[in-house]
Amino acid sequence: MLAAIAQLQSTKSIFRNLAKCKELIIEAAAKGASCIFFPEASDFIAENVNESVELTSTEENKKFLQGICEQAIRSKIHVNICVHEASECAGKIYNSNIWIEPTRGTIAARYHKVHLFDVDLGPGKTFKESNSTMPGTEIPSPVMTPLGKVGLAICFDLRFPELAQHLRSKGADILVYPSAFTEKTGAAHWETLLRARAIDSQCFVVAAAQHGAHNAKRTSYGHSMVIDPWGTVIAQYSDMNTPEGLLLFDVNLSIAERVRRAIPLARRNDLYPKL
Repeated sequence: MLAAIAQLQSTKSIFRNLAKCKELIIEAAAKGASCIFFPEASDFIAENVNESVELTSTEENKKFLQGICEQAIRSKIHVNICVHEASECAGKIYNSNIWIEPTRGTIAARYHKVHLFDVDLGPGKTFKESNSTMPGTEIPSPVMTPLGKVGLAICFDLRFPELAQHLRSKGADILVYPSAFTEKTGAAHWETLLRARAIDSQCFVVAAAQHGAHNAKRTSYGHSMVIDPWGTVIAQYSDMNTPEGLLLFDVNLSIAERVRRAIPLARRNDLYPKL
């Protein structure tokens, strides 16, 4: 089954980002993809915490998701996209991963990021996502799609194999990690972590990424890719001169079935906790 990753270089212009997303949805549908996967923060990447909160509350940002839903209907394609959404806590937002089905443009699944990016990577490289973002409190069951059952996660969640194992235990065939990895962590860990999650969950892993400079303070690693359950990179966005574009790939669930039969994971939950 054919699908597409959309690699982006989002800015703080929601109008500009929406236009680019629509363009890529139209292109993916024209090429025969049944689903398209967008990266984290597809609606915007702000320059600071206050701007993120302010942009989330704008009417323009509310229209972003509406515009994507309408385009999904017109293009008859399933859309997986990440946006910022208002939370119940004043001054805080949600980092959300959303699955849109194309029949009526309705939201079939919504996940709020549970592991927030609070790290210190050295001088000038401290990130505190929790300053502006509320962590999610629920993990939705994998959503049924034309590709199989898809488990939703976001970026920093990639470092937590427990989440991947939970989604696999709920029947996931595919795990998605839409991301905006930093250049430093991306170069060091991106592919290694993606392949590890595919291998230890025996699922396909789809990782749409932000790439390039978003503003003077923020640059993302890119390298969107797809890993099969054996841990093989089966598709990778490699055009560094064109940060935004499509990556087409095929999902064959018989690969997952074959891997799971060949290497059954008979966990000893009598000796250690069940994840």
